[in-house]
Amino acid sequence: MRKGENLNSNEKGTGNAAPEREVASDLFRRGVIVSPFLLVICLIFWGLGGLACGAIALGIVLTNFLAGAWVIEWAVKISPQLLMGAVLGGFVIRMGVITGVVLPIRNSDWFDIVPFAAVLIFLHLGLLIWEMRYVSATLSYPGLKPRTKRQK
Repeated sequence: MRKGENLNSNEKGTGNAAPEREVASDLFRRGVIVSPFLLVICLIFWGLGGLACGAIALGIVLTNFLAGAWVIEWAVKISPQLLMGAVLGGFVIRMGVITGVVLPIRNSDWFDIVPFAAVLIFLHLGLLIWEMRYVSATLSYPGLKPRTKRQK
């Protein structure tokens, strides 16, 4: 294997996305599907401030998944050692970004920690649990399991 060759890409030429991008895109899609429900709950229980807090947390969660996949996709092309460092460093940077988003607004009158934390924590966990059903852990189909047509 030559330097710079992508171990994660589909070498068969089918044009499929890298597995980490495919999984992150699927997580993003599922997050968008449940977002109206979550935001309506935040609006009902905590008002407009809760809606804003829920929307900020939703954006953080979805961006976090996409950024994590981007870091992996970028680093895997270079070397396994860089991949390990980039994943750890990327996690630390993403947690710093979350902190940087929360610190300036945490003492605002409209900010309520309960809807923010609920959406942030439960959406992360909920999406990961939901996605477990669709992720393939085989080398023949890295990323998402192939969809099979149901027989009638």
